[in-house]
Amino acid sequence: MAEELVHYAVAGGTATITLDSPHNRNALSAQLRSELSAGLSRAREDDAVRVIVLDHTGPVFCAGMDLKEAKGAGAGDQGVNEFPRILEQLWTSPKPVVAKLAGPARAGGIGMVAAADIAVAVKEATFAFSEVRIGVVPAVISLTVLPRLNARAAHELFLTGDKFDAERAVSIGLLNSAVDASDLDAEVSRYVKALAMGGPRALAATKELLSRPRPATPADGFAEMTELSTGFFASEEGQEGITAFAQKRPPSWVPGS
Repeated sequence: MAEELVHYAVAGGTATITLDSPHNRNALSAQLRSELSAGLSRAREDDAVRVIVLDHTGPVFCAGMDLKEAKGAGAGDQGVNEFPRILEQLWTSPKPVVAKLAGPARAGGIGMVAAADIAVAVKEATFAFSEVRIGVVPAVISLTVLPRLNARAAHELFLTGDKFDAERAVSIGLLNSAVDASDLDAEVSRYVKALAMGGPRALAATKELLSRPRPATPADGFAEMTELSTGFFASEEGQEGITAFAQKRPPSWVPGS
């Protein structure tokens, strides 16, 4: 049996999913895709999980699709056919996802970074939409990347394939923060703790809200949004949060409370 390429562990309400295929820079091989998708499904279904952290071993977060597997394959047999499922799992996960990068990301790897809710990288990490330089198109990842990037930067970086650093990735909206390597664990922990303070149902609904098309005017959305808001105020989760606030204690959903 082949060695596991994606590890799954839960501690303190956090599911850590770790890419562990450093020999090919954590490229999205068939085995890694299958195990990653299974891990994301497992975290989604586990009521004990509040936050998901996408981590990696080795010096590279993810190099994108496995080009050795792509070589010689027809359109119907390309691994990229399976990649939308992974991006959709990350994007629509009711549990917030934090991407933790101790090294570079390329192509499909950046698609996963963009699909996460929060992304933190070391300052030394680099990024590139390298697809055009091998004659392919960053088509699938555009669906998660373009909502994050400002338009001018997207045109430049998609079309040139140029490498850019973590500080620029922050400035154009791809990353939330870029930190010294010694501060990476603490920065990820800070985000994880903040996310775990939110009510599980409220977080899931807020993620869905963030992905909705905006109404043409605020007036067009007030009725629907008022119904959503009042429902949560009156819900069991909302009432627990209100009671906890009044009693100056953590709500019951906070890990360790």
